Amino acid sequence: MTTPDPIFVDPRLARLYDSFDDDRSDLDLYVDLAERFGARTVLDVGCGTGVLALLLAERGLRVTGVDPAAASLEVARGKPGADAVTWVEGGAEAVAGLSLDADLATMTGNVAQVFTTDAEWSGALAAVHSALRPGGVLVFETRVPARQAWLGWTRELRSVRRDIPGVGEVEMWNDLLKVELPLVTFQQSYRFPPGVLPDGDVVTSVSTLRFRERDETEAMLAAAGFEVDEVLDAPDRPGLEWVFVARRA
Repeated sequence: MTTPDPIFVDPRLARLYDSFDDDRSDLDLYVDLAERFGARTVLDVGCGTGVLALLLAERGLRVTGVDPAAASLEVARGKPGADAVTWVEGGAEAVAGLSLDADLATMTGNVAQVFTTDAEWSGALAAVHSALRPGGVLVFETRVPARQAWLGWTRELRSVRRDIPGVGEVEMWNDLLKVELPLVTFQQSYRFPPGVLPDGDVVTSVSTLRFRERDETEAMLAAAGFEVDEVLDAPDRPGLEWVFVARRA
């Protein structure tokens, strides 16, 4: 199982996630595609704090959200409407154990890129394949390597502050640590108000993402038993991301 980053497993950081990722216009496409495909049963892989899962459940869909990070799921379970979603703690092995015959499976944000080895990615695709009905659709996004998104992951270009209820003002910034393509490693740091934490004011989370080329991704989908229907441009990040729409053969 791919080990989730501290930002998802550390309760101090998991509760901040939605405040610092508050523009979720990227999810509009997933909601639209669920409607276009007439999906009734959805598997949200790497559901995190449950934003997409809850959006779909509000529309009457039967949603299962799977994530290996207990702290993120705890945030998700505390949100209004959370009882309408089935929350499952675990990674690909948990997905493989579900008998859903799902119409649609989703991986939003960085989920598809956290599988840094071919074995991990192949395993995740195989697990999703087993959870979909024949003809069911997998939709996920991944960044276009040539656009070098990591160049913007620096403190000079990515430093924001948010007022967190019950905590106070928290500052977040990024530091680019290593670029050894296809892997990119960066660190997110969070500075809490003085005295909030017993062990210092700054908490960090290091992440590594895998940047796959389009043909590589399509080949691995085919090997896992998927047919690529289309590759869309992410409307919230035009030219920066591919959105793969792949059907279980």
